[in-house]
Amino acid sequence: MSDRQISQHFETLAIHAGNTADPLTGAVVPPIYQVSTYKQDGVGGLRGGYEYSRSANPTRTALEENLAALEGGRRGLAFASGLAAEDCLLRTLLSPGDHVVIPNDAYGGTFRLFAKVVSRWGVEWSVADTSDPSAVRAAITPKTKVVWVETPSNPLLGITDIAAVAQIARDAGARLVVDNTFATPYLQQPLSLGADVVVHSLTKYMGGHSDVVGGALIVSDSGLGDELAFHQNAMGAVAGPFDSWLVLRGTKTLSVRMDRHSENATKIADMLTRHARVTRVLYPGLPEHPGHEVAAKQMRAFGGMISFQVAGGEEAAVEVCNRAKVFTLGESLGGVESLIEHPGRMTHASAAGSALEVPADLVRLSVGIENVDDLLEDLQQALG
Repeated sequence: MSDRQISQHFETLAIHAGNTADPLTGAVVPPIYQVSTYKQDGVGGLRGGYEYSRSANPTRTALEENLAALEGGRRGLAFASGLAAEDCLLRTLLSPGDHVVIPNDAYGGTFRLFAKVVSRWGVEWSVADTSDPSAVRAAITPKTKVVWVETPSNPLLGITDIAAVAQIARDAGARLVVDNTFATPYLQQPLSLGADVVVHSLTKYMGGHSDVVGGALIVSDSGLGDELAFHQNAMGAVAGPFDSWLVLRGTKTLSVRMDRHSENATKIADMLTRHARVTRVLYPGLPEHPGHEVAAKQMRAFGGMISFQVAGGEEAAVEVCNRAKVFTLGESLGGVESLIEHPGRMTHASAAGSALEVPADLVRLSVGIENVDDLLEDLQQALG
């Protein structure tokens, strides 16, 4: 970060944290250090601490400082993908015989990591409705080392009371991990509510333009940060310099984009609640959403993600996805363009047959920043 004192307001941090002017040229944007190795000032004499770009790279350092500032953490670490970040975290925190509580609604890739990979290490896991603190408490065992939460969750937009679950985890001697991808640090800061680790898929809102894949971990404990940094280097799934630069560019406009995402999503959710072919709308900004009060307490706004169920079952939901024109049929989320998908056949196919299986009639929207009237018209014609 710059050596001058800057405001702690989010919008200012997003632009300035980690973005020190280049000392050689005065360039206001950090350069892309597309380099693998660095000249040393004698054997073991590292210039600025850099020796090899898997261990550290100045562009990635700038991003990691930015991420830590935005989440209010002590250290941020950037990875090649969100799942690479999760993998590093789990291998750092867990040993064979340990237990993890995972949510009954989560990203399909996260579930696959636990069900198909982590379990092979001898790590046990069980599922709980994390929107119910008592269910989390009941799922904890003497072997529990991690409680994993997504809020809002993917794809059912469930809300977890972060402060309440953080206390439950703390009482059990476990760490609380919060996937903050849907909310972003602009709308929600889990570390300030008691979480130990924040996870991001930087591919989504943080990058914001559907042109980069990345992941991040942010922690409030510097000791844990050092452990994670050791594993990040030892395992090697780091964010490259150009990817880091793209995400760093994206975070600068995060606040204005999230304001527009949230504004558009609120209007679309309201329309969907009144549509004859929609049987249920899942959006935490709706007063009837079961997590609305908690979301209003811990979030600045309610974000750009909406899921809804369609009369007529799975085929009707698939047809809605296929009929959309302004909404692009595609996986992922969080870009400036609006996306539509069928979770059961796309992003959450890996959860089929499990406790995390999603309804077959579910459609998920990533509401972009286009003119909302065009988005409303598109959804109305897609619904028929």
